[in-house]
Amino acid sequence: MTKPLIWMEPARSAAGARGYALTGEARFLEPYALAERELPPTIARLDEAIRDPGVRSQFVTLVGLVETKREGLGEIVRMSRGGTDLGSSRIALDRELSANRDVLERLGEQVEAIQRSEAVLLDERRARVDEVRSRFLWLTMVSALLGLLGSLAAVYLFSTGIVRCVRILERNAERLAQGRKLEELPEEEDEIGLLAQRLSRASALLRAREKDLSESEERFRLVVERVRDYGIFALDTDGNVATWNLGAERIKGWQAGEILGRHFGTFYPPETRDHLPQEMIERAIRDGAAEDEGWRVRRDGSRFWANVVITALRDSEGRLRGFAKVTRDMSERRRAEEQLLVAREDAFAANLAKTAFLSRTSHELRTPMNAILGFGQLLEIDEENFDEQHRSSIAQIMKAGRHLLSLINDLLDISSIEAGANELSLEPIALDELLAEAHSIGAPIVEQAGLNFALDRAGEGKLVLADRRRALQVILNLVGNAAKYNRSGTHVSLSAATEAGFARIVVEDDGPGIDAKDVPRLFTAFDRLGEQNRSSTEGTGLGLALSKSLVESMGGAMGYEPASGGTGTGGARFWFTLPLSEPATGKAATLSDKEGP
Repeated sequence: MTKPLIWMEPARSAAGARGYALTGEARFLEPYALAERELPPTIARLDEAIRDPGVRSQFVTLVGLVETKREGLGEIVRMSRGGTDLGSSRIALDRELSANRDVLERLGEQVEAIQRSEAVLLDERRARVDEVRSRFLWLTMVSALLGLLGSLAAVYLFSTGIVRCVRILERNAERLAQGRKLEELPEEEDEIGLLAQRLSRASALLRAREKDLSESEERFRLVVERVRDYGIFALDTDGNVATWNLGAERIKGWQAGEILGRHFGTFYPPETRDHLPQEMIERAIRDGAAEDEGWRVRRDGSRFWANVVITALRDSEGRLRGFAKVTRDMSERRRAEEQLLVAREDAFAANLAKTAFLSRTSHELRTPMNAILGFGQLLEIDEENFDEQHRSSIAQIMKAGRHLLSLINDLLDISSIEAGANELSLEPIALDELLAEAHSIGAPIVEQAGLNFALDRAGEGKLVLADRRRALQVILNLVGNAAKYNRSGTHVSLSAATEAGFARIVVEDDGPGIDAKDVPRLFTAFDRLGEQNRSSTEGTGLGLALSKSLVESMGGAMGYEPASGGTGTGGARFWFTLPLSEPATGKAATLSDKEGP
């Protein structure tokens, strides 16, 4: 590109100078001016670039021709600017133009000669480069072949030693991931040998842990799957059934293939299905667990009463993974509770009917009994007018009448207490006076039985808050029982003590006592213990039950314990408590037995 420019620029410059000479227009001088600017730096660059001696000699000739051409063109331009008559200088100008044309032709020939020389030189250099490249390629091929042979030898050596160990380690890593037994490796002291030993130890430890985990999971799976009384299954985070066990199948009626993937709201009746399942899920997420009892639906549409516990399952990072649901069929318990409630209501109604019956019966019996006793008393007044046989009959009539009247009174008391109509007049009573009065009234009864009657006045100075008549009735009932059933002993005692705001009154005898198996029935109405052995002993079976009710209505308690301190026979000790009353604050009060403790 550069060498043709040396010829082309003078040619264009010559054409411009010729045009300027013929027309005198300055625009034709632009190629000339451009050539004057560009040719010197171009020649300088070529002078630095050309190294070949032959081409350089041709280049020097070329530079001389260029300078000659430049001088000729400068002369033409000067002649054209001289202002002389063009006709008179035509010959000189033509001669100069012709000379410049010859120089231009020589310049073109010289450029072509230089190009031919450079082409030959370029071909020679290319040939030498191709030769050097060929030699380099051969050397490269030889080197690559030697390197390949060395690599093959190295691969062979490694494959017989280290590579074999590495491959075994690779296979062992795969076996370790699969939980299989590892291949044996020779015990080496290098890094690979130590790595193999650690890998073997890790494999043994991992297999042991996997075995323990597998056995534990298997045991847990068997336990969950074989539990029949509880439905135990898992839910995903949306509440769909994810697992199913035998208990759930038995309770709910669905096979695993029928229920897996369905929402657990399927188990709820229509009236709660739209809201209760979601409420249970929300409570379990908020509180960790949610419990509920209510109706659930089986596959066949029947209902059962269930206890349900839903527990939220979270991973170690606290993310919700699902829910565990435990269901227990409580239908039998609910039926039993309903039957018990019905039975209780029936018993309560029967008890009310019994109380009403006893109350009416007692009132109906009292009127004729009062008439019988009244006529009997009239007969007793004239007893001396009758013979012995008639007097004995009158005594039997009065004895039976009084016994029957006592029974009627007891029945009235029991029915009044149960009906809540028994009124008590509570007032402060001196404890020692109460005991003395009871001892005085009960002494004839005890003496008639051939027993000694002792009184311990430990209650002197204390006041109790009680109904005097009822408290005296309780003491005399206990004393009468002690005298009545003490066939083998010698005495009966009455005593009292105070503790923790209560007075404890005790009636004790040294008779045969009460069998331990009969103690729970002591205070049951109409239940006479050992009646088969005491057929000749009068009694209604109401005394202890009535006494216990009266004591409780006065704010106390009543109980029994063997006099010997053991659980067998050897005397009987009945006790009851009454609240103490301070002299300054004790006031009479009226309470019904339903306002008792």
